[in-house]
Amino acid sequence: MESSNFILSLAIILFSTKALGLITKRFQIPQVVGALLAGLILGPAVLGIVHESETISELSKLGVIVLMFGAGLETDLDELKKCGKASLIIAVIGVLVPLVGGFLVANFYNNSGNIFGGDSKMVIENIFIGVILTATSVSITVETLQEMGKLKTSSGTAILGAAIIDDILGIVILTIVTSMSNPSINLTIVLLKIVAFFILSGVVAFVFHYIFSKLSNICGEKRRLPIFSLSFCLIMAYVAEHYFGVADITGAYIAGLIISRTPVCHYVEKRISVVSYMLLSPIFFANIGINTTIENMNMAMIVFTLILLVVAVLTKIIGCDLGARICGYTKEESLRIGVGMISRGEVALIVTNIGVSTGILQNKFLVPVILVVIVTTIITPILLKIVYSNKNILNNIKSAEQVS
Repeated sequence: MESSNFILSLAIILFSTKALGLITKRFQIPQVVGALLAGLILGPAVLGIVHESETISELSKLGVIVLMFGAGLETDLDELKKCGKASLIIAVIGVLVPLVGGFLVANFYNNSGNIFGGDSKMVIENIFIGVILTATSVSITVETLQEMGKLKTSSGTAILGAAIIDDILGIVILTIVTSMSNPSINLTIVLLKIVAFFILSGVVAFVFHYIFSKLSNICGEKRRLPIFSLSFCLIMAYVAEHYFGVADITGAYIAGLIISRTPVCHYVEKRISVVSYMLLSPIFFANIGINTTIENMNMAMIVFTLILLVVAVLTKIIGCDLGARICGYTKEESLRIGVGMISRGEVALIVTNIGVSTGILQNKFLVPVILVVIVTTIITPILLKIVYSNKNILNNIKSAEQVS
């Protein structure tokens, strides 16, 4: 009986996420928003048709690992090298400012109006909310810039490079904060383990090229390589968490980065994306919506959500704009870079899900984060079109004044 209920729930999840995804796509909103809404509508928050089960939860965990593996496969390290120092500075400041802003807002809410104070558990939760705000989803920005023909501009390239570094920094900070939640763990040892993991990843990357070239010759056909790649991803995820205390998604992301440097990267990416798109990703995003409850959405939480949204937008603009100006970009280019980094997405949801599942983050914060993701995703393309057309508007005004 339980097995048949799971099959029915899975069918409903897959159909509804894709149906609502297509609807949101028609309004030029990423399909991930539709998947989230499907989970919210189907879950206890609205209709109560689908409830979380152990199987759905485990598939959701696998979904996030594969999702981050795919993100690693899609990362263009050559593009990152082009931006170099500028992207690093923009990303670092663009991470620190939202981190501080999110922490202060959460601390103000959790600590009865006081910006500072609270016990250690509360402080870690507040820091975690700041970590969520550091995330950047560049996919909607890329689509918008491609549509306007601005992707290859200096600001467009800087956005791409900074977004890649942004995600890496966010994952490292996530690992540190989750480790801090256990008082028996020494932070110095945690940092040493993180460094050791990245050293190991470098060695693995070197060896992996040799192994993969051999596998290509032995297999004769490419179709088996995605299986070996996915196995490699799962092993890296396990090793990262079990032996180094690093989040499993970090191991999955690194595995994707390593394979992205191989000749078969695009082939593997296409095959892995099918598994992710058809089954695992919809379950992950829907599961977040299913786990979301609106019981605690009182007036105080509504105010907190609005403030968090404003802080999420402004801190990204201010942080990335400041970083860009330090690197010598013009005011217009700096503003464009800041606006291009506003959108949150998969990474923010992944971080939130980890926080709730590990007990660091209270379940009541799911709704505010989901709303931040949805709203920032919707407004980013609108604001991008405004800031990229702003110069043209000013030129038209000047021309009109000269004619008159």
